[in-house]
Amino acid sequence: MAASQRDISVSEFFAKNRHLLGFDNPRKALLTTVKEAVDNAIDACEEAGILPEIWIHIQRNGQGPNRYKVGVQDNGPGILKKQIPLIFGKLLYGSKFHRLRMSRGQQGIGISAAGMYGLLTTGKPVTIMSKVSVRKPAHYYEIQIDTKHNRPEIVNGRGEGVVVSPGAAGAKAIEKHGIEWIDANHGTRVTIELEAKYQRGRGSVDEYLEQTAIANPHVAIHYEDPDGNQRHYPAVTDTLPPEPREIKPHPYGIELGMLVGMLKNTKEPTITQFLTRSFSRVSPAVARRICEGAGVSPRARTKKIGRHEADLVYQAIQKTKISNPSTDCIAPIGEELILKGLHQIVPGEFYAAATRPPAVYRGNPFQIEVGLAYGGGSTAHRVSREALVEMLEQSDARTLRQFLATTFDGLGTEAADRILKEARAKTRISPGKLREKDVNRLHEAMRNVNIHDGQTMNVLRYANRVPLQFQAGGCTITQTVMTTNWRAYGLSQSRGQLPRGPVTVMVHMASVWVPFTSESKEAVAGYPEIQKELRLALQSVGRKLGMYLRRRRKVKHEGERRNTFLRYLGEVAGAVHRINGSDRDELYAQLLLVAKKKTSEADVKLDDRGRPVDEPELDLGKNVLIVDPEERARQVALPQGGGEEGATDERR
Repeated sequence: MAASQRDISVSEFFAKNRHLLGFDNPRKALLTTVKEAVDNAIDACEEAGILPEIWIHIQRNGQGPNRYKVGVQDNGPGILKKQIPLIFGKLLYGSKFHRLRMSRGQQGIGISAAGMYGLLTTGKPVTIMSKVSVRKPAHYYEIQIDTKHNRPEIVNGRGEGVVVSPGAAGAKAIEKHGIEWIDANHGTRVTIELEAKYQRGRGSVDEYLEQTAIANPHVAIHYEDPDGNQRHYPAVTDTLPPEPREIKPHPYGIELGMLVGMLKNTKEPTITQFLTRSFSRVSPAVARRICEGAGVSPRARTKKIGRHEADLVYQAIQKTKISNPSTDCIAPIGEELILKGLHQIVPGEFYAAATRPPAVYRGNPFQIEVGLAYGGGSTAHRVSREALVEMLEQSDARTLRQFLATTFDGLGTEAADRILKEARAKTRISPGKLREKDVNRLHEAMRNVNIHDGQTMNVLRYANRVPLQFQAGGCTITQTVMTTNWRAYGLSQSRGQLPRGPVTVMVHMASVWVPFTSESKEAVAGYPEIQKELRLALQSVGRKLGMYLRRRRKVKHEGERRNTFLRYLGEVAGAVHRINGSDRDELYAQLLLVAKKKTSEADVKLDDRGRPVDEPELDLGKNVLIVDPEERARQVALPQGGGEEGATDERR
């Protein structure tokens, strides 16, 4: 038994437990691969002060029905030659884990794990091309992971890779080695072949990129799907987010074992110097109060601090009042850019945004932002017949009812039942077994049935500008949205459920360390401090929505009253004329003026800040956008998610 004991490599562990990283099925594996590559690309560009431009290309590989090749290229600063194999060929290697500042990646696992999954399922290595300058040579590597030892193996250029010289010689080398590269002065391209499944709808690459464009309005994205359809999401701002600054850990965020380890490894001679230089917000005066509370001399040597003294210091830290950490380590999206992003992607008539002040959980700064769009409707109204046929063929849903409820955002089971009733379709029939005439009836019903009443709120979750598309039920963001009382803001809601109505809510959490519930980074843990800030931010946009809906309902009610008056004014004027001989036309005009005056609310128009043009006393506050009805009609008329080339370009 003793002879069989041996070390377990982290790569070997995750190769056997790849579901922990988001590679538990082919469809999710494709999304995770694109997500990790795009997140790394945007992070690299922002750190170098470059406006990000990303190219994503997914194509089917002829070697099998479920073989795909994913290529992601950026215009970032490039990667130094010696770092390329380690970044793409070694798990738990990176620069973001040990620093406290906002970033998309944290663990140093994602992109190397995607390459490992590709190697396991297709046997093909990851290919990387990186260029740091137009004058310097680029470097091309084909890398695979040695899972037993968690180290990279370079399989091309006799283990040294290929140097691609600048100019004409480099162009010949690219052609000779079959290197995929979009000509750029600098940047990195990673290509991974993997076993995957491409599917539209919820949890798809298309949805991920669309949501990424909302939360990253400074990023330009060029995307080509396996069917050759191209979508372009141009940047709506040319300003980079402010660069987050790295901070030291806050004393409230450490545990006793961590404190003991830091004391053991520190080079500071005294306990006072250790506290002031190892933690944020600890001044010499605060350090003295901690020492006094622990009964330890401020000049005590750190090497002589034992476990008992460390425990006393730890308890004194918890009892000492220490200021919250600095918040310049996080960079929120901002209310104005949230409105721009939502307006560009989500059709609607009313938009609102709110950013909460920074808060702290376990010593880690974080900030909550919420955006809301009302009146957009479901994507089911705008899907083309060709896209519907493709979705039906690709769907793994067991029944047609399940297909409708899970494929289209915010549709819900109630609206799905309405569509099926209108289409005269069986609820339990498999989506892939529909005949052509059944598909035609289904498509017609999806376009014509009023599903607004049965539509459920669509919740877009973000962490450090990255969309979270899975494990919604286990995420504190979704749970807080469901426990918020939306009935107070004019929406119908059952207890413990999402509200109903054509509403999209995006929630963004920015933090130096997002508390994900798993290594796959798909759901946020429910710390009380986070839940409180989420609730307050949701209530802030909810109040603005409630004011808008109440005003809209009042205008509608007065319009109905006016129609009732107008229906009988002619009869009244004619009757009075016959009784006393008065001028019928003059009397009708006077009655019309009285009706308009009594129902003046029907003529109220709201400006783009949510305020009545003629009655400035109703103020919805800042960061509210109300869309002109004609513009909204044009938005809704445009196809969305239908796989038609150029659809997104027109909408933007």
